[in-house]
Amino acid sequence: MRIPALIKHLVAVSVALCLFISIGQAQTSDLVSGKSLRVCADPANYPMSTKEGTGFENKLAEMFAAKLELPLEYSWYPMATGFIRNSLRANKCDVVIGYAQGHELVLNTNHYFTSAYTLVVPKDGALADVDTLADERLKGLRLGVVAGSPPATHMARNGLIGKARPYNLVVDRRHESPIINMLDDLKAGELDGAILWGPISGPLIQNDYSEMSVTPLLKETLPPRLFFRITMGVRQGEKVWARKLNSLIRRNQDEINAILLDAGVPLTNEFGTGLLGQEN
Repeated sequence: MRIPALIKHLVAVSVALCLFISIGQAQTSDLVSGKSLRVCADPANYPMSTKEGTGFENKLAEMFAAKLELPLEYSWYPMATGFIRNSLRANKCDVVIGYAQGHELVLNTNHYFTSAYTLVVPKDGALADVDTLADERLKGLRLGVVAGSPPATHMARNGLIGKARPYNLVVDRRHESPIINMLDDLKAGELDGAILWGPISGPLIQNDYSEMSVTPLLKETLPPRLFFRITMGVRQGEKVWARKLNSLIRRNQDEINAILLDAGVPLTNEFGTGLLGQEN
């Protein structure tokens, strides 16, 4: 008569397991607001996000809120040390609009665009057609680069570090603007070129430094890579929410691309080997 007892025990364990899984899923889902699209963003990270709503990530957030038929709500925190801990993980929002693929601090959605580092030089200068850091014309020149960024390794490999001018990587943009400082130094002739992340350089040159040209560095084959796939970041474990965002990305990719291209973001294919729509 032990068999019926065993069956009852197995049924009880199965029910308990199902309840545990259901409760776990409910707790995960409950962290995401159903009343608004809650976004964490840097209030002074132009051209990506601003408190005034002028960044391209602001435009993407507005588009996603409209698709979800929810009001848009922001929680502001500088994109510096502690950003995820003090925003997304603190449950002050449910999504970060732009985050590099593969970052362990968040659960990444599918990527919604790929871009690359770029070389910025005077549009009418002798370097306007340079498209690789191995180009001999760059030797001995003064190049600006964000300290610790991937292009610095390529510069060292090609003997370009000697006269390079480093600019800070992690700052509170409400008080410091190293990228603007770099471009101003280039405009003033204190630099011969600047190496910047494309989603920053493209919009800035389009809007504020029209005398400069932006060339994506798509020919660098040695590591570290200079192209990155950008996703949205949600809390670890919130897979249902991530799948919902993935669906929105998939169904609205053309509209996403249009917003980014209009902002001046250089979009590449997902392997960083050609500009979107211009591959050979």
